[in-house]
Amino acid sequence: MDQDTMLAVFDREMRQGIRADEPGARVERVGGVVRHVGADADGWNGIVWSHLDEATADAAVAEQVEYFTSLGRGFEWKLYGHDRPADLPGRLRAAGFVPEPEETLMVADIKDLPTSVELPEGVRLLPVTDAAGVELAVAAQERAFGEARPYHRQLLLGQLAAGLPPAVVAMAGDVPVSAARMELHPGTSFASLWGGGTVPEWRGRGVYRALVAFRTRIAAEHGYRYLQVDASDQSRPILRRLGFVPLATTTPYVRADLTQNAP
Repeated sequence: MDQDTMLAVFDREMRQGIRADEPGARVERVGGVVRHVGADADGWNGIVWSHLDEATADAAVAEQVEYFTSLGRGFEWKLYGHDRPADLPGRLRAAGFVPEPEETLMVADIKDLPTSVELPEGVRLLPVTDAAGVELAVAAQERAFGEARPYHRQLLLGQLAAGLPPAVVAMAGDVPVSAARMELHPGTSFASLWGGGTVPEWRGRGVYRALVAFRTRIAAEHGYRYLQVDASDQSRPILRRLGFVPLATTTPYVRADLTQNAP
């Protein structure tokens, strides 16, 4: 994989060409930015791509703060390591944004990935096909990440209503121990993996790898060429062993103070 070429394809298809990810959401292209506006304050609101320079950056940042303030919504500026200007992180901090932990954009060619699901004894995979399954997935996610995830619940319910491929929960008996979802991006080469989280006592046993393989198989069946992940420090080594290649860093810069109901 030529990493520079792959990064350019990702920017073009998945950032500049992004589509709304839930019913009622919209994508707007204003000046030098592309923003995603959720269906409501609990949806995902943020900047996914920008083409700025030293002369335009501050005004563009101020414009987006003013816009989301008018909606009463917090939002995220999803910054990638190759975005310009080079001092955009400092400009965002100066405008009141707070950086969250850095992640790594990783991509793999689906044909090079394993699709055989191998689970530890006593664990089974349960596709999320109803509201009860959504609650199991949310319970696993909240334990895995140690935080409430109302946006995740809303997103999974929206995917169910739209007939999109299901999320998946790993169950140890009747207890949800891991969960993950996938998004298919029509008109692009990419499917993306999200939310892969395993509760602490089940980490290191192959559950995360099984969830990746399960979703890889679905993406292949739908004709996608690449899988994309925003990988944490925990998942990055596993994904590298599976065949994913790091392309860039990505850091969420968040303005949650604009509303009490920010995601």
